Formats: sequence, structure tokens, C-alpha cells
Amino acid sequence: MHNVQQTVKNGCLVVLATGLFAACQQGGKSANTNTTASPATTSTKAGDAGPRIAYVDLDSVEARYEYFKAKKSELEKRQQAIDNELKANVRALQNEAADFQRRANANQLTQAEGETAQRTLMEKQQQLEAKRQNLSQQYMEQEAKFNEDLQKRLDDFLKTFNADKKYSFIFSYRAGASNILYKDESLDITAPVLEGLNKANEGKTN
Repeated sequence: MHNVQQTVKNGCLVVLATGLFAACQQGGKSANTNTTASPATTSTKAGDAGPRIAYVDLDSVEARYEYFKAKKSELEKRQQAIDNELKANVRALQNEAADFQRRANANQLTQAEGETAQRTLMEKQQQLEAKRQNLSQQYMEQEAKFNEDLQKRLDDFLKTFNADKKYSFIFSYRAGASNILYKDESLDITAPVLEGLNKANEGKTN
């Protein structure tokens, strides 16, 4: 089972990056006629015909979006619980196998008893593998549900956010993992986006 934190960075934040970019396409169509002031300086002056661009820092979102942090913690706890349960099952099976080996070496088992014990151990091993796969599938489904929920929250928020700001493009930025080679920090709208996301989350339940 892969690490949750890595999943969050490579999975959930990919969702964020996609949502940030896709939700701004509709707003960009009317950018030429909208001169409303924004919290970040854009690449064009009011009244210019060019596109208006901004970006959101994903590292800051990961660190300060309360809903994201809470769900990430839940996923990590769920993974740890699964790992602990499977490790306990493995230890129990290993102890049973060791006891069988000890009794076999001491000639305490008949051939029939030995064959029966071997079959039982193999069946338990197969059952444990099936359990591992089942728990892993349940975890991935839970993770996918979180991704879908996060995507919806981002889409819903950005539709409202961009309806006012009228950005043509809102890019995502992440240190060391971005195609953006240079960024003008005056175009950073992470703070108002985070403020809006956290406020929107205050009125929602899990």
C-alpha cells in the first residue's frame, strides 16, 4: 500500500492543479471587458485586451487548507490501522507456522496430522492475502472518494471566485515540481483562495 502523504502530493494536489486551471476557462472568455480590481497585480493593465493571469501555491494550500489537512490525517490514520491489523495477522500466522515446525521436528505429529496442518497454514495464508487485497481496495476507494469531493469543492469555489475576478488563467505552482520557470509574486492569489476555501468549509460537514 502506498504512502498517503505521497498520494496527497501526487494525487490530490494534481486534482487541485486541474481544478484551478479548468475552472478559469469560462471566466477568461469575458476578461477583455472586465476591469474589476483584483487582490494580485495581473500581467495587463485595466482595459487591456490581453489575458489576465494569476497562480496559486500548492504547498501553501497543502499546509493551510483545513479541510485538506483533516482528510489527509484521516487517510493516514486509516492506513496505519490497516497496516497494524495486517501485521498482527502475519505475526499470528508466523507463530502458528513456527509451532508446526517445532512439533514436526520433535516427531509429535503423524503424517496425516502434518499434512492437515500444512493445508491449514496454506489456506490461512491465502485468506490473509485476500484480506490484504480487500483492505487495500477499500482504502483506494476511500481515497478516490476524497479526491472527488476535493475536486467538487474546488470547482464550486473557483466558479464563484473567478466570476468576480475574471481571470483568463489561474495556474498552479509547486516548488520543485512545476513547469513554471519564473513567477512574479505579485500574481500570487493563494491567500484569497485559501481564505475563501476555508470559509466555505466552515459551513460544511464531512
